[in-house]
Amino acid sequence: MTETAWTRLAAAPQPMLQELFVAEPDRVERLSLGEAGVHFDFAKTHLSDDTLAAFLGLAEETGLAARRDALFAGATVNPTEGRAAGHTAERGQGAPESVAHAQGLHTRMRALIDAIEAEAFGPVRHVLHIGIGGSALGPKLLIDALGRDAGRYDTAIVSNVDGVALEEAFARFDPHATLIAIASKTFTTTETMLNAASALQWLEEAGVDDPYGRVVALTAAPDKAIAWGVDETRILPFAESVGGRYSLWSSIGFPAALALGWDAFESLLEGAAAMDRHFRFAPLAANAPVLAAFVDRYYANIRGAETRAVFAYDERLRLLPDYLQQLEMESNGKGVGLDGRPVTRATAPITWGGVGTDAQHAVFQLLHQGTHLVPVEFVAAVEPGDRLDPEHHRQLLLNSFGQGAALMAGRDAEDPHRFYPGDRPSTTILLDRLDPATLGALIAFYEHRTFANAALLGINPFDQFGVELGKAMAKQLDHQSASDFDASTAALLRRAFGDETE
Repeated sequence: MTETAWTRLAAAPQPMLQELFVAEPDRVERLSLGEAGVHFDFAKTHLSDDTLAAFLGLAEETGLAARRDALFAGATVNPTEGRAAGHTAERGQGAPESVAHAQGLHTRMRALIDAIEAEAFGPVRHVLHIGIGGSALGPKLLIDALGRDAGRYDTAIVSNVDGVALEEAFARFDPHATLIAIASKTFTTTETMLNAASALQWLEEAGVDDPYGRVVALTAAPDKAIAWGVDETRILPFAESVGGRYSLWSSIGFPAALALGWDAFESLLEGAAAMDRHFRFAPLAANAPVLAAFVDRYYANIRGAETRAVFAYDERLRLLPDYLQQLEMESNGKGVGLDGRPVTRATAPITWGGVGTDAQHAVFQLLHQGTHLVPVEFVAAVEPGDRLDPEHHRQLLLNSFGQGAALMAGRDAEDPHRFYPGDRPSTTILLDRLDPATLGALIAFYEHRTFANAALLGINPFDQFGVELGKAMAKQLDHQSASDFDASTAALLRRAFGDETE
């Protein structure tokens, strides 16, 4: 890859935000666009005519459009693992054979949900979903955002191997009316399988007839689920090409489809498909995920910003920052490129965030007056999610818009303690309403933004080898003497477990 576009970007003028608004009267119109019930406003970022032109040149140099086409064609876009990336096929967008396969698996999932609703498993009032990482974060986000009024099943999603998490679910649920969903791509994930064994033991100790008959497996390795004891008729497979953090559209979304209803799950897929089509066919200069990736690269690579903050001004989206942490940092937190050589510039920023207006009284001091440059993203919905006095939602939106305006404008003051420097960037994402379709579109937007960032950087967003070493070391600690490890780790082992580590 040549450095021409990066050189142009580094040499481009860096006017202040308010100067850009003066110099570009059509700025808001050019840097705002809507798709699938979601409005994007990039006007309060430092994207200028010069930087946008340079980024379009970078996209051409790095083959972003070709990589995008390869993604939807079902080509091998994950070369380190020799795989395609099949998550768009789950939404009906991609290679015809992959789409047909995904639709067949969705039909199987719906049939199982219909059987559960007809009490073929006996009475089910509670669903205990056990998974970790992408096998938990996606369903948890969906149910928390959309399931508050569903009233179909009481659902708990347990990911942590800490037994406290399981005990909390056991205390809430009647084992004789509980369905257990075990979500693991490989059906070997240590934390998940230990939690699953404990959940099965809970059913057995409660005297549940045929405990295995109340288990559903969500996996890309059905043979391993069968060997573990799950009947083949209660296994919901998904394709090996669907990565964990991109998997909520597959059978990993089973607890959400059960809790929200199949119509809601279909609407989620349709909203995501609408964003897929936008990313696939819109010109790069008017393409929401691509523009967002340009913003990300500008602040990380030109301005040296090491973090990116996301604030959901909607209580129903309180888990969105957690979801994005895995999506963005596990995908693009890489140190080598597709060619295996070390990358020469920053890759994924640290994603963090919270919920407005709570965060305003916690971290916004740093955002407004601190020494760190932190690009901020505000996510809100025009239509309220509550039935209270409309003033609640009006104040929520006013705070969201006001924070973005204040970050940009700043304020002069003779007292330096009351001085706001301003010129601090933000993006606003405004949903018409929060429903399954718009949430599907929003999540797909973030997926494609992550992919576009990876294309611009020349890295692979679909492997995650960085999660393996620590887990492998934990297994070694379980089977080797403390003296085989560094002095600090050995001391910690002895303090926690005593002589049994020798």
